[in-house]
Amino acid sequence: MLAHWWLAPDILYLNHGTVGATPRVVLERQHELQREIERQPARFLTRELMRWLPDDPPEGHVATLRRPLLRAAADSVAAFIGARGEDLVFVHNASAGINAVLRSLRLAAGDEIVVLDQAYGAVAKTAAWVAAERGARVVTVETPFPVEGDPTQAYADAVGRALGPRTRIAVLDHVVSETALVLPVAAMAARCRARGVPVLVDGAHAPAAIDLDIAALGVDFYVGNLHKWAFAPRPCAVLWADPGRREHLHPTVISWGLGNGLAQEFDWPGTPDPTPALAAPAGLAFMRDVLGVDAMRRWNHDLVWRAAHELAARWGQHWAVPEAMVGCMATVPLPERLQVLGPEAAPRLKDWLLYERRIEAQVLAIRGRSHVRLAAQVYNDERDYEALAEAIDAWPA
Repeated sequence: MLAHWWLAPDILYLNHGTVGATPRVVLERQHELQREIERQPARFLTRELMRWLPDDPPEGHVATLRRPLLRAAADSVAAFIGARGEDLVFVHNASAGINAVLRSLRLAAGDEIVVLDQAYGAVAKTAAWVAAERGARVVTVETPFPVEGDPTQAYADAVGRALGPRTRIAVLDHVVSETALVLPVAAMAARCRARGVPVLVDGAHAPAAIDLDIAALGVDFYVGNLHKWAFAPRPCAVLWADPGRREHLHPTVISWGLGNGLAQEFDWPGTPDPTPALAAPAGLAFMRDVLGVDAMRRWNHDLVWRAAHELAARWGQHWAVPEAMVGCMATVPLPERLQVLGPEAAPRLKDWLLYERRIEAQVLAIRGRSHVRLAAQVYNDERDYEALAEAIDAWPA
């Protein structure tokens, strides 16, 4: 499978989760699109890519005759993640989608934004910035990690306790970036819905990594990267918004589409390169036709599940994550001989693995303890994690 990627042959790549890795065939499709644009840039970008006018254009204007290319791509992606194309827009990454939603909030002094203590750093910073700008505040939910007992009940209860009469939105993670846990979003969202609190889901790692049905989650907004596990070129992500929650939703770049609906506002934020979004369906086709979606997920899940247990046992670390909370990543604590060095050892080990052992792996500190996040993609196998373990054991620190 490695032959389908441009990954350097002298690097052991165990970090697909950070920025993804785009298959050759998808990059070829992107390059075709770039060449097509350059043959007639104005026609492609201003007539074929998106619709300048509302769905019902004023008299005297001519509407685009065929489905705009961005809308066709949105239809394809939406069908894969349990949504409708008209409810979906492309953004550069999950952080851009989070920014669009949070910065569109109409907050008053004393209002609250709820986030999890496992929230991605950029998301937590965005929530803090928006709250400070409006005189609001951020309420952080204390969540269990490591997980013991019934995770669905524990996480739903934790979110429920954080909600108050001034809570204006809850930002929930689907697949956590650092701990790699697949969280019970539907159960957490149900607690919010019962209190009338809108839910924004950070699903940066979810599309393609796990089976995703956005419409079934009972949430109001959902953002997810396509350039990680869905094989789209970078940068490419989607923002989904429930039709009843769009009145005040705007992109962070205001342009010609203002006031003309979700797609009109988000499809033309200036003059971006649209080819990552337009090539996203090619990533889904590669997954479906070359790998097989179910086969890919089984391989990735089974591989990382076994590797996490083997490395935890090798290092004498307790690791009892429920299997339902593991997708294609797992985060395992490092040996105690490294824990005594403190959390600042994590970035040093990460760099040493890359520059001395040619292994790209995510090493990070979580709640004061150093961990390695294992990511499995179809170009990985058991030997890769054995090599990682041997290198970590050999680190002179």
